[in-house]
Amino acid sequence: MRLRVLIVDDEPLARASLRACLGSEPEVEIVGECADGHEALAAIRERPPHLVLLDVDMPGLDGFRLLQEMAPAEIPSVEIPSVIFVTAHDEHAVRAFDVNALDYLVKPFGLERFRQAFRRARTAIEERDLQRNSERLRDLLTSRHPEKTASLMGVPGNGDHYLERLTVKSNGRIFFVRASEIDWIKAEGNYLRLHVGSKSYLIRETMNGLEQKLDPEKFLRVHRSTIVNFDKVKEMRPWAAGDFLMTLKDGTELKLSRSYREKLEELTGEYT
Repeated sequence: MRLRVLIVDDEPLARASLRACLGSEPEVEIVGECADGHEALAAIRERPPHLVLLDVDMPGLDGFRLLQEMAPAEIPSVEIPSVIFVTAHDEHAVRAFDVNALDYLVKPFGLERFRQAFRRARTAIEERDLQRNSERLRDLLTSRHPEKTASLMGVPGNGDHYLERLTVKSNGRIFFVRASEIDWIKAEGNYLRLHVGSKSYLIRETMNGLEQKLDPEKFLRVHRSTIVNFDKVKEMRPWAAGDFLMTLKDGTELKLSRSYREKLEELTGEYT
């Protein structure tokens, strides 16, 4: 798959460095180089890239505000591209991952670190492309055999209340994942990543949409971008600013935002 990449940085030397790093990667097309957020927004509207290498601190429209402007409500006909933040400051890292950036590169960085981030982004983008193809197939089947397709895809029928399994696609193959096997779910732009044991799968779905389809007695929204299977939680402990830190049985640590504590109290009957 040939990736379309847009470089956005107000420093000419930084843009040249990113261009050189991309030169070491196969199947890459640099669709543009922009010196500010407004220029980048126009470029994205004109020719949507798969990936944006995005500086945070820029005059006028900074990297985070540019992401807000790229939201579907602002550009309804354009799918939000994946983003790797590239910045000289590390204090924005937490916020970057909160807005679902694929990675965060702190200048100066080496070629190997760039390759690690870029190849991770390529994998995520290719998985999304496979997922879109799977959805097209599902839509075609649904239009011709709606009842059979609903059963195959694990969609709740008249006698079911919640999803029992989900259909995912990875490496060109279709898998069926039982909802009970999911450890936790993380939002990644317009997609969700299902963490299942040592594996993860990408599906095209909104966080709110999937939350409504999952059993609320088992799945808990702990953050605006995270859902956890409560059966997979090992322990919880107070953290900072009223938040809690949840540790799953596999050792994964997730933050329970204080704004979602009420749902936890309803589920456990305990007041935190």
